[in-house]
Amino acid sequence: MIGRLNHVAIAVPDLAAAADQYRGTLGAQVGPVLDQPDHGVRVVFIDLPNTKIELLAVMGDASPIQGFLDKNPSGGIHHICYEVVDILAARDRLLASGARVLGGGVPKIGAHGKPVLFLHPKDFTGTLIELEQV
Repeated sequence: MIGRLNHVAIAVPDLAAAADQYRGTLGAQVGPVLDQPDHGVRVVFIDLPNTKIELLAVMGDASPIQGFLDKNPSGGIHHICYEVVDILAARDRLLASGARVLGGGVPKIGAHGKPVLFLHPKDFTGTLIELEQV
């Protein structure tokens, strides 16, 4: 069902500083800041030869990553994203197997302009998983 790893998301307290560190210290190709108000985050993607890193920062008072940053003030790995061919079929298969799909199971449009869903971390060894339709 799942395809290739699309990205690893890292929540950061300061998006500009984190992007500068990847750009300056690691010599990475850093994309522009993308505001994602429907998800309550601002993101920057770092392109790597085999995948991407997504830096996430809080956007607005209801940001879902604020709680994560409260527990991890320096930031840290927030989620991993896998590609799927058909997000609705993937959702239905997951629900049938007893997995919890967050957000009522209704896909939202993610930072790449494609439908995404998130899976409850307690169902996947403590890891928040994002699925993105390709």
